[in-house]
Amino acid sequence: MQETQRKKVLNSFQLVLRPIVKILLRYGIGYNEFAETVKTAYVDVSSSEFGIRGRPTNISRVAVMTGLTRKEVRRLRTKIESGEDVVTVKSTPITEILHRWHAEDEFLDSSGRPATLPFSGAQKSFSSLVKKYGGDVPAGAMRAELKRVGSIEENEEGELTVKLRSFWPSDQTQKLESALIHHVYPLLSNVSFNTDPKNETEAMPQFAAYSTNINAADRPRIKRMCTDRLTDIASSFDDLFIAYESRGPEKKEKDTKPVMVGVYYFEERDENAKYDW
Repeated sequence: MQETQRKKVLNSFQLVLRPIVKILLRYGIGYNEFAETVKTAYVDVSSSEFGIRGRPTNISRVAVMTGLTRKEVRRLRTKIESGEDVVTVKSTPITEILHRWHAEDEFLDSSGRPATLPFSGAQKSFSSLVKKYGGDVPAGAMRAELKRVGSIEENEEGELTVKLRSFWPSDQTQKLESALIHHVYPLLSNVSFNTDPKNETEAMPQFAAYSTNINAADRPRIKRMCTDRLTDIASSFDDLFIAYESRGPEKKEKDTKPVMVGVYYFEERDENAKYDW
């Protein structure tokens, strides 16, 4: 029975790995490089998550669990402890500007929506928004880039209005990194958490709707309708998060953790996940 279960799990992972391998091959990453990454993850998780009485797993036990040699485990632990594998995902100045334009009272209209802003001015202007939250990016350069990507439009009086709430990077590598960290990782973390028997009483919400019987002629219309509805849902959750952000401190504290909703709800539970959100 156990062997049957293992086979089912491995077959499912072979399916999941197909799009992953497509991405890796597109970037010229072969098996040996990916295998090194997989081995590192095995050593990291087995060392930090499977210890006894809260202590890290010793090298010999990690070797037994993973099938790696003790020499290899020791090498990979040294690599992990060096911190060279920490993933850093910072918001871009454009993302921060759009977020603050939707979140800060100073830049909202009477209905709580992003206000139409004049370019110049000491307060409630695009320039003051960029000065506060755009780092060292000049307001003119920020305006030009936001217009280029279609996130804002400018009227004849030079006033700026938000057209798109979010920004999707044009650089393909940056786009891939963002998608893996902000979409794939949270979903797979939920799958891991929700299929662990000890978490049955506090499973994370995770939903999917699907059909195997939609005509080809109807699929473009279905796609448009789903896109519109998902955009509305994402905007409503973004408003919810913004409301609660206003209750907290400006800077991140030790007790803050990422929270995310796709068609699922995600809270970071892995204290050992190595990324800087």
